[in-house]
Amino acid sequence: MTIRVLLADDQALLRSAFRILVDSEPGMEVVGEASDGAEAVRLAGELGADIVLMDIRMPGTDGLAATRLISADPELSGVRVVMLTTFEVDEYVVESLRAGASGFLGKGAEPEELLAAIRTVAAGESLLSPAATTALIASFLSQGAPPGEPPARDGRAGGDGGDGGAGRLDVLTGREREVLGLVAAGLSNGEIAERLTVSPLTVKTHVNRAMAKLGARDRAQLVVIAYESGLVRPRV
Repeated sequence: MTIRVLLADDQALLRSAFRILVDSEPGMEVVGEASDGAEAVRLAGELGADIVLMDIRMPGTDGLAATRLISADPELSGVRVVMLTTFEVDEYVVESLRAGASGFLGKGAEPEELLAAIRTVAAGESLLSPAATTALIASFLSQGAPPGEPPARDGRAGGDGGDGGAGRLDVLTGREREVLGLVAAGLSNGEIAERLTVSPLTVKTHVNRAMAKLGARDRAQLVVIAYESGLVRPRV
């Protein structure tokens, strides 16, 4: 199946370069281009995109705001966002994940890295490794949410605005909560299976059920939820 890619960047020259790269790869095609976040949200639905390569800094609606809109729209539940930026700092990584992005990549990445990122996210995985995601989120959340940026309330990657988010985990079974904690600790499915003496397939089932119940798009979102709900505490 062909992976349908939407390019969102305010620089036409970069969009052209990305288009040539993606269209030259078997099994991928660029279905459209957007020069700002609002256009990206609109085209993601109209063009049936699977992946949006989203620049963080764009005029008007920026990449973070656009990603939040895509993540919050049930009709765009199948769309995955990979953030692209020249500013590779921890704060941007975590805010991208909080917004609902499935991955984060610097614009200086090699062509092979970009294509691999598209395949990884299209397969339903997060672009950052669980351990790397955990370290970044633990570091950032230990400092609290940035000013004027309360936790999201759409049930995807933030708190619920009431008890700090802890109550949202009530939908999980005891085992699902346990698996969620281990996911947030940076363990792979295989490592979790060994820890709990179950099969990797069983772990995958628990992870998928937790994602469905919590409205998380991927594993990275589960890590965010685990920290913001207080299930796992950042190590300062």
